[in-house]
Amino acid sequence: MTAFKLPRPALVLAVALIAGFALWTRVWNIWAEPMWLDEGYSAYAAAKGWDFLWNVVPRYETHPPFYYSLLRAWTLVAGDGLVAHRLLGVLCGMATLLVAALAARRLARIAGVDAASAAPRIALAVAALVAASPVLIWMTREIRPYPLMILAYAGATLALLAIAERRAAGLPLAGRAFAAWLGCGLAMLWLHNLGPLYAGAMGLALLCVVRVRTMDRADWLWFAGGHLLAIALWLPALFILLDQAPEWVKATWLKFSTVDLWRRATYMFTGPHDDIRAAAAILAVFGGALLWRARQRRLLAALLILALLPVGVSLVVSHYVTPVFIIRTMTALAIPALLLMGLGIGWTPAGEDRRGFVRLLPAAALVWVLVGQAVIDVEARFGHLQRDWYRAVEWLAPRFGPGDVVFAYPNEGALPFDRAVRDHGLAMPSRPIPTEVPSLNPPPGSWYVSGSRGVPSLDRVQLRAIARAPATRAVPTIWLLRLGPWAYDKGDVFLEELSQGRVEVGRFKDGAIDIVGLRRDDAPVPVTPAKAGVSAEGRAR
Repeated sequence: MTAFKLPRPALVLAVALIAGFALWTRVWNIWAEPMWLDEGYSAYAAAKGWDFLWNVVPRYETHPPFYYSLLRAWTLVAGDGLVAHRLLGVLCGMATLLVAALAARRLARIAGVDAASAAPRIALAVAALVAASPVLIWMTREIRPYPLMILAYAGATLALLAIAERRAAGLPLAGRAFAAWLGCGLAMLWLHNLGPLYAGAMGLALLCVVRVRTMDRADWLWFAGGHLLAIALWLPALFILLDQAPEWVKATWLKFSTVDLWRRATYMFTGPHDDIRAAAAILAVFGGALLWRARQRRLLAALLILALLPVGVSLVVSHYVTPVFIIRTMTALAIPALLLMGLGIGWTPAGEDRRGFVRLLPAAALVWVLVGQAVIDVEARFGHLQRDWYRAVEWLAPRFGPGDVVFAYPNEGALPFDRAVRDHGLAMPSRPIPTEVPSLNPPPGSWYVSGSRGVPSLDRVQLRAIARAPATRAVPTIWLLRLGPWAYDKGDVFLEELSQGRVEVGRFKDGAIDIVGLRRDDAPVPVTPAKAGVSAEGRAR
């Protein structure tokens, strides 16, 4: 039976549709979604300059300053507006699409799939899965290191496949593929504090495909020397991690729960729906079976290690040491998993009697996954924003009078608030309490709630002193911005102290965002327009 082959016009159309959908989901409305807290941290650090990035950030951030430095270099070229910040992630997301498709073609060749027929379909299937993946879209739109981590891990997977081909052909380990492998691993180590989990999985996966028994002295020298060089270049980031980790272990806000754990642990591969999980599992099983039949069991083991080991280790660490498992930090694992799923399209059963049913099953599973994820993607583009800082600013703008000040407690709340105010072209000054991020030398008796040395919580004596200071009393209306009051202002202590001699004049609540207006008893009531008057152009600025 002749294998089905896509005609060239259909292939070009399919590529255009996949790329178009990927771009649409990644850029639609990115100008209207305000930076949330972690994104505010990224923009804040990048705007501070090189000295701040490499001398101050390591003193309060567990993550290395590498990503913030890349973001600063990017914004110096592209600008420091909201869209400019997000475009770096979008470019990484689109590049990931290309890298994953190249990896799929190579994987199909290794698995013995006919390159003239099924291989292009496998590449298209993987590209479509990457384009529609809810978690990959979600991370691509983030002003965080995750889009670069996903791209680096995709590059590492492609390099691993190239190394596997070279070693199977009896070629030396040294070469561009091995250099790319080391570079991607080093990038993972410098992009995130959980980089060692990824690098460890990469090391084990590499051992699966290098054919250790056939390695000669030169191969071992390249293997050892390359990894020692990468470790040496990573040492500064390791020292930052070792310095910050004890505070994180002692005072992190994260809580590890086993409730619905298997769904959370597989979210990065499929998204939220169980029916999509089932269809994705069918695809992965067929892809694994194809590698098994092609006697590529070491490569199958390598892909499974790349996809599953980091999440497994993070769950163990979260249970026994400190919570480190967060879905967003695991999203790069989707790449090797999606490669295995896409490979399942190339399965052809050996028996002619069952050819029709079994051959259609992977295709049906692929359609189910893509349609289900596309629905999720479209709904996400038109869904309600959580922690909508623009809505908070729009609520506050008509109520904000001359001399008013926003008191941000904890101090990190000022980061996304100030960005939203700037995006709207408004002037609403904020005062982070006790100081702007990072508060590295807080008053005695302060403690760190979140594991970050830059965000302290203050006791009642300190908060009372701030509330009764002459500069505070002189403010006509204080707009107290509390971000997570259940953690930093338990018992409404700061709210109670600031309320002395003041009357509440308004309140805004959206998730963790909690804004309370407190006007002095003797302050005149400001005359404000009925509407905020913030234009769509102001929002997109």
